[in-house]
Amino acid sequence: MDLGIKDKTALVTGASIGIGRGIALALGAEGVRLALVARRDTLLQEVAREIVAKGGPEPALIIQDFMAEDAAQKIADTAIAKLGTIDIIINNAGGSRPFKVDASEQLWNEAITLNFTRQRQLTHRLLDQMAARKWGRIVNITGKSEPEHLNGAFCAKAAMHAWAKGLSREIGKHGITVNSIPPGRIMSEQIRRNYTPEYRQWQSENEIPMGHYGEPEDIANLVCFLVSPLASYITGTVIPVDGGLRRYQF
Repeated sequence: MDLGIKDKTALVTGASIGIGRGIALALGAEGVRLALVARRDTLLQEVAREIVAKGGPEPALIIQDFMAEDAAQKIADTAIAKLGTIDIIINNAGGSRPFKVDASEQLWNEAITLNFTRQRQLTHRLLDQMAARKWGRIVNITGKSEPEHLNGAFCAKAAMHAWAKGLSREIGKHGITVNSIPPGRIMSEQIRRNYTPEYRQWQSENEIPMGHYGEPEDIANLVCFLVSPLASYITGTVIPVDGGLRRYQF
């Protein structure tokens, strides 16, 4: 199926590993011109080489610490300078932040900034140029809505869902859609670091109806559809990709 996104431009944050890398590879394979953002230059170079080796256009690379105070403005300006316009934003950067009840304000601020504030700032800096062309796609890689303990990232991702829904109602008239994807257990550097093979096996057998952890490609496939013209009437949604792990109805 031709998704109709060849030669579109996309900005992907957290693109060097895991889900972000999988999304970058999938969009590159569709002929999307990419600006890839991460802190680790060597890993971004590897992603770029793989995209080109598979016939995709050579990506522009933006080496940037997402937590820097001026990160959103720098990323937006550099992406526009390198690609001319940005049609698609993939807000993927972030990370789990489990806390104790007495966690400091500094820890809370870091978690909210990393998992919500920078994404919001970056997106808002790129909205006007999307609206001027009457076309745009924003996809947020978020998190689950049933936290089993205190985690700053869960709180930030809930804010992302609320922000994305409200934003979708404001910018739909400009041909821009906003959707969020909370991943289930998707194999990544973070998953391998946080969960033992024994636990992953137990959870696959006992809690995931599909019987296994997902791969970044499982997220990337949905992203490619949501950023295409085929998904022009889908906006303001939260669509889990989790093999059935979540127990809520909708």
